[in-house]
Amino acid sequence: MFKKNIFEVLSCALILAVAAVCPIRASENRSGFLVSGGDAPVGAGTLFNPEISAILDFTYGYSEGSIGEPQGYELAHCHGHGHDHDHGISEGFALREAELTFAGALDPYFDMMLMMAVTEHDIEIEEGYITARSLPAGLGMKVGKFMSDAGYINKQHPHDWLFVDQPWVNEYLLGDHGLTELGVQLSWMPRTASYTKFGVEILEGETEGVANYVGEKDHQIVTVLPENTGKDDYSPDRNRWRADMGFEDVKSPRLYTGFLKWGPDIGFDHAVQLGLWGGFGRAFQAEDAHSSGRLETWDGESLFGGVDIVYKYNGQGAMDYGNLILQGEYMYRQLDLNFKNRNFSDFSTLEILDEKDQIWQQDGLYLQGVYGFAPRWNAGLRFDVLGLTNRSYDEADRLDDDPSMRYTGQVSFAPTEFSRFRLQAAYDDPYGEKSGWKFALQYNVSLGVHGAHTF
Repeated sequence: MFKKNIFEVLSCALILAVAAVCPIRASENRSGFLVSGGDAPVGAGTLFNPEISAILDFTYGYSEGSIGEPQGYELAHCHGHGHDHDHGISEGFALREAELTFAGALDPYFDMMLMMAVTEHDIEIEEGYITARSLPAGLGMKVGKFMSDAGYINKQHPHDWLFVDQPWVNEYLLGDHGLTELGVQLSWMPRTASYTKFGVEILEGETEGVANYVGEKDHQIVTVLPENTGKDDYSPDRNRWRADMGFEDVKSPRLYTGFLKWGPDIGFDHAVQLGLWGGFGRAFQAEDAHSSGRLETWDGESLFGGVDIVYKYNGQGAMDYGNLILQGEYMYRQLDLNFKNRNFSDFSTLEILDEKDQIWQQDGLYLQGVYGFAPRWNAGLRFDVLGLTNRSYDEADRLDDDPSMRYTGQVSFAPTEFSRFRLQAAYDDPYGEKSGWKFALQYNVSLGVHGAHTF
């Protein structure tokens, strides 16, 4: 108790000293956004506009040999689909990514945010959008590339996660980058006694887990036959086999989502938020080309949805001491597809060997809790289960695999709000595959302005 009181006195004294040296007028906006509902004139808002921040995410990974992955998700689970970096844990040392963020007010009507992921080999725009600030009646609008509000953890960047990696259900049902799309989001927050938000999203449709898209194009292979002894130069014969895959171009938008978030008032130190969401993909297309010339294709539609719940307790301790976060999500995905197995019968024709309709049905959930057991320290446990329902297909044969499990624990230390060390251990137990332990060490650092996270 004595140490706690000393800490509070020193903290208050430091805050008062800074306030005395650097007074801030109550009407001055230090966030880069207007704080008076648009009445104040638009200006820089901060000493530098836009707000700029940089976050580095370092990891070290180690695993017990070649541990298997949950089965039945190969069709729509592909690290790097349309991306040159992923959010998994690599063996050995890695700079998983550097995030550069620029945010600020454009004018009295719009704000803008741009977040770029920089790796050793590539620069990618993770999010880049504008939001309307002056719509009436609790209406909101977001336009650009953004992380969908469908679900809870989907909207979080890797440095916001409470564990080194994301839950299995997000990775395997949506894809490594989650539901991140180009499009428009419209939302409404009615005037109610408790937090309530409705939203719909109209999206391009390229998310690998629910809206994988190929479009109209040819399938081709090149064969080189042994040298032709009938020619003077003894050159080999090079044959190019090409044929239409059979996919049609589907005009965007191809993906639609809707969500509801509700946060009842349960007291000053307690907070809870419940979410319900769902979506529909007009086009799901996938291919698997074999070196022999055989081609497998899937073409159809998707339905998906889920529920989530998050509870937070404020322990009123210094540096998150005593804070508790409990959260969980359940997600379901159904793919209604037409499967074709074809092979080249000559230089221009794909002959159908097998064709049938398939219904893929898969789901999963995770439950996790993190507790601040000391100032600057927290520890957490997470349980993943994937495939409570797991109807998938091996080529044309239906499979009903049992669930895969994962058990994860982590301990984190944050010297300040600008850096964090995290040690994590996970035991993967995928159905029908090799089980084993995986270990990870993570170090996050941030530089510049980094605003408060959403609930």
